[in-house]
Amino acid sequence: MYNLILFGPPGAGKGTQAVKIAAQYGWKHISTGDILRSEVSRGTPLGLKVREVMDAGHLVSDELLIEIMESVFIGNSDAKGFVLDGFPRTLNQARELDRMLERYNRKVTRVLALTVDEEELVKRILKRAQEQGRLDDSEEAVKNRLIQYHHHTEPLIDYYKNAGIFRELYGIGTVEEIFDQLCTAIDA
Repeated sequence: MYNLILFGPPGAGKGTQAVKIAAQYGWKHISTGDILRSEVSRGTPLGLKVREVMDAGHLVSDELLIEIMESVFIGNSDAKGFVLDGFPRTLNQARELDRMLERYNRKVTRVLALTVDEEELVKRILKRAQEQGRLDDSEEAVKNRLIQYHHHTEPLIDYYKNAGIFRELYGIGTVEEIFDQLCTAIDA
């Protein structure tokens, strides 16, 4: 089973590329944001826990995210592979993901990171905000999310480099050009 983590800052194109990769290879696309919204809307036991945390104004804990990820892996045990989009975001989440996968004799196969200049990221996200009417994508909010990304998520680069499964790709070009680069890296 191939387990791919697609990595990169907000606006790098992870979501778009993850959907294309999942379709190309017949893998299950896992977006933590989509999962959280789905669990809550379906009223599952996990969704009730998530709603309670969110209603209290807190972030979902690493333990709860791992529990949710584990339920997705178990519920899709026949999948040929997974594309993780937006997870892990912290070193602790990465370690917990590894431990969870080990329980099922699996591991992360590859981590591909899309790198994009900050100026381009801000431009992309502001364009998306305008097109989709997203109020949470103001320039200040975008810059704050990039600071959080650099602070919390970039330490994962060394973690996955040390594991020998990390590869960085430049995320500038057409959607198809970037997709072709990703597929080449997956097939290597």
